[in-house]
Amino acid sequence: MENAKKSKFNDTVMQSVFFMSAFVSVLSVIAISLFLFLRGIPAIAEIGFMDFVFSEKWGPVNTPASYGILSMIVGSIYVTAGAIVIGVPVGLMCAVFLAEFCPESIYKIVKPAVNLLAGIPSIIYGFFGMQIVVPFVRDNIGGNGYSILSAAIILGIMILPTIISISESSIRAVPESYKEGSFGLGATKEETIFKVVVPAAKSGVLTAIILGIGRAVGETMAVVMVAGNAVMPLDKIAILKPIRTLTTNIVTEMSYASGLHESSLIATGVVLFVFIVILNASLSLIKSRSSRN
Repeated sequence: MENAKKSKFNDTVMQSVFFMSAFVSVLSVIAISLFLFLRGIPAIAEIGFMDFVFSEKWGPVNTPASYGILSMIVGSIYVTAGAIVIGVPVGLMCAVFLAEFCPESIYKIVKPAVNLLAGIPSIIYGFFGMQIVVPFVRDNIGGNGYSILSAAIILGIMILPTIISISESSIRAVPESYKEGSFGLGATKEETIFKVVVPAAKSGVLTAIILGIGRAVGETMAVVMVAGNAVMPLDKIAILKPIRTLTTNIVTEMSYASGLHESSLIATGVVLFVFIVILNASLSLIKSRSSRN
């Protein structure tokens, strides 16, 4: 009886600990959301939603001041799309290799290396980009090197750990019966993997891609160091031109901003926050459809 009471007490204590942990997480999200919206929405209302989101003129210190972030939204989309084009195929192929083809001796080397990529600070990626990627782009492709392409290459490398780890886990989770059935029908190993296993793991692969997009959209320091950080008119945006993204705009100007300028930067964070919410909602929709199927 005494042991039963002690066990029940321990269960109650742990349930309370878990509840408080979950409560702190939810409370943190609510606090961040309230801060952003209470500080950002009034600025958007004062500037005007259309002028803020759909104008490409950004000049907070001009007379009159202008607060249009369209060129930075487009820049963020360009950089993120480039990172996806570079990172997703490489990450997915690496995940397939690790899950299906990699010998155990090599796996012990490659897997820790992939995990180590996730632990490298953003500033180190930025230094690597400045010293290696930017000169390579400048000397072999064109432009001054500080460009959308350089930022996309760095972000493509940075999202690799997310895509590889989640995709590998999803591929390994596919039941062996799928493979056995495919082999029984005469398919080769490559046909089985790319026509049966990978499609069966599509929910996890899409999750990896969406989380990778979230990482690319929210990255700041590495992009600041290699993208050129220039606000370009929409008609001059090109893959070899410098660009400024939403995140780099915030970190570049927040140190000296005040008044409506500061509020407009917080409102830029609101736009980013809404974009991330849309990504998470898309992820939930994909998972629910996969569960129904």
